[in-house]
Amino acid sequence: MAEPNYASTSERVQSWLDGRTLQIRFDNPARHNALSVDMWEAVPPLLAAARDDDRVRLVVFSGAGGKAFVSGADISQFEDMRAAREAVSRYESMAETTLQGIAEFPKPTLACIRGWCIGGGVNVAIACDLRIAATDAVFSVPAARLGLGYRYSAMKNLVDLVGPGAAKDLFFTARRVGAEEAKALGLVNRIAPPEELDALLGEYQQAMADNAPLTIMAAKAITREILKPSPDQDTALCASLIRGCFESADYAEGRTAFMQKRKPVFTGR
Repeated sequence: MAEPNYASTSERVQSWLDGRTLQIRFDNPARHNALSVDMWEAVPPLLAAARDDDRVRLVVFSGAGGKAFVSGADISQFEDMRAAREAVSRYESMAETTLQGIAEFPKPTLACIRGWCIGGGVNVAIACDLRIAATDAVFSVPAARLGLGYRYSAMKNLVDLVGPGAAKDLFFTARRVGAEEAKALGLVNRIAPPEELDALLGEYQQAMADNAPLTIMAAKAITREILKPSPDQDTALCASLIRGCFESADYAEGRTAFMQKRKPVFTGR
């Protein structure tokens, strides 16, 4: 099977394989990486290619230019794409497909955030498993200032992440939150000065490259089941995933490496 080359369908989305990491970078700095239609559409094919690529252990989303992760929707397309009822439906469906694709991607995903992370940028970030941010990051969900409706899935992601009280605070006030408060709320996992953010990202890239991918993917899938209402939880799937870890070559390698006092080499099999 030919290996994917990860060529992006949009010139405003950069994508490349960085060791065991697929890097996806939103590149619309003139608009602080606001998401245009083509940028939304570029993500699903990249994730589809990475899903079955054994080289990929982690997908990282970031923003070009150092001033923003994503500042929301590209309002230059707002009238054309969102003003009419049919256009709203099409735009929301497209964004929903991309965000659900990120949330349901079986491998770990991480948002690496600098500067503005507003509206749709927050949605992308909270669809990821992990979020790290520079201390210059600023977060806001300004829907209440715009009068637009907010999707159930995006609201659920926010509530699941920070709890209903903090989610209502952020949503009702539309206020801006700095990196320190975002970390205290649980909106981001870790923060670092801008000049140290790449090193912090490197820690995660190395950890995902070194650690057992089947174990990590099982933990991600089981966490998703835990967050479902009890009647909808697939406990048989959880048991199967756990059994698969114990029956894997990686588990044998982990035990052997521990006994031999060496670093394990996991293959995801």
